[in-house]
Amino acid sequence: MKNYSNKYIFIYTTILVAVVAILLTAVSVGLKPLQEKNRTVEKIKNILSSAGYTNIDKNQIISIFNNVTTELCIDSKCQVVSSYHDGNFAFGSQRAFNLDENKEFYKAFNGDKSFILPVYQVKNESGNNSYVVPVTGKGLWGKIWGYIAIAADGKTINGTVFLHKSETPGLGGEISSEKFSSSFKGKTIFNDSNKFVSIKLVKTQSSSDNTEHTVDAISGGTITSEGVQNMMYDCLILYTEFFNNIKEQ
Repeated sequence: MKNYSNKYIFIYTTILVAVVAILLTAVSVGLKPLQEKNRTVEKIKNILSSAGYTNIDKNQIISIFNNVTTELCIDSKCQVVSSYHDGNFAFGSQRAFNLDENKEFYKAFNGDKSFILPVYQVKNESGNNSYVVPVTGKGLWGKIWGYIAIAADGKTINGTVFLHKSETPGLGGEISSEKFSSSFKGKTIFNDSNKFVSIKLVKTQSSSDNTEHTVDAISGGTITSEGVQNMMYDCLILYTEFFNNIKEQ
């Protein structure tokens, strides 16, 4: 068996590691456009799903989104500062879709009034508008997030999509189920006095509960349910003036 010097082994190993690193970098760069497209399609799917679109052809989803969606950006006073539809700006220069939602919510939650939040005005197959807004929060084990579609009356939930990073399957992970999401449809986030109340998740409905503003919590997923409740309140309250404005239209 041939013996190699330590110097030879070191040089050989260094070259091998360098070659592997270059190859991995090349693969990563090559796959980046595909990964970006997949993230775009997934985000669009969630937005449209919350507004009632189902079983959309993946090859057509971007064109459908562009056709039925107007992207709005609102400031801390809920004034619309940008409007974008199908490749064109009606005014402003910021696409809602390109906003870093986590960064903007972080600003809002920490008192920075420079935040800009996205709104997706989605027209359904019947020609009615839903106003889809993102929400983000914390579950039991990590981040939870989603999209809430509000009807043109500015208070009724048309649909929801909830997602999670690491909630427990069969327990907190059930927030991503159709059964859980569908329980929010038709609920309202303002009471009869036009006060924002959001949605409460309750273990057992009682006679004192106003069922227009409550849904059943997930059995065995108390902390995740509380996370969803807090997430909806903390995020939707930032949009209340916007919702009040569309009520008046």
